[in-house]
Amino acid sequence: MSEARVRPERFEAFHELIVAAVRGFPDLHPGLVDHEVLIAPPDSLVYVSRWRGEEDLVGYAGAHWRERPVMLPGEEEYLLGPLVVRHFTHAPLA
Repeated sequence: MSEARVRPERFEAFHELIVAAVRGFPDLHPGLVDHEVLIAPPDSLVYVSRWRGEEDLVGYAGAHWRERPVMLPGEEEYLLGPLVVRHFTHAPLA
């Protein structure tokens, strides 16, 4: 998941940019199991993606996926600071 802290005056434009960019991801990245955009206006947007496995994630984000967030061209102009990226693995309930 990655959280973007967005300039409030640019929030709607950023939300539209992200949704348009990720809409086609399932067709482009077959290892992407599920994804969603979560918003908390006026300044927070979270992109959550679930992948079949680490190999598929590497295919999308590159070998340095743990250290370097994937950013769209020009994305930084919308942000108040760097993206916060966190990686989780599935932990069964039982």
